[in-house]
Amino acid sequence: MTKYVISFGAHAMDHIPDEEMSAVATAGHAVIQEAIDAGVYVLAGGLEDQRASIVAPDGTVSDGPYPEFVSGITVVEVPSREEALRWAAKIAVACRCDQEVRAIGRDPELDAMLDAAGGRRRGESV
Repeated sequence: MTKYVISFGAHAMDHIPDEEMSAVATAGHAVIQEAIDAGVYVLAGGLEDQRASIVAPDGTVSDGPYPEFVSGITVVEVPSREEALRWAAKIAVACRCDQEVRAIGRDPELDAMLDAAGGRRRGESV
């Protein structure tokens, strides 16, 4: 199976009035519960509206930008892109905004490393 990132932009929900955000959160949590129950949930959350920390190869840390491109993300593991698109449609309804869908590429070397560490795959907890 393939993992897919379903995401929306940093300002995709700006059109939603503050008084409706509770209903959006409730609808979003219901979709995530459905994904958990279906066994396809890997993770979900939103980026905090704070500057990124940029860590250079020498370990130097500096302030980076505020989130501009991605705000909310959900990762599902499903057998097909079509299935990922179905989950994205449910999230789009709940969050009241368009969703972007991208497959996460497989890395056979990483999979071998995870297998050697006890069979865990990306996104699995210990």
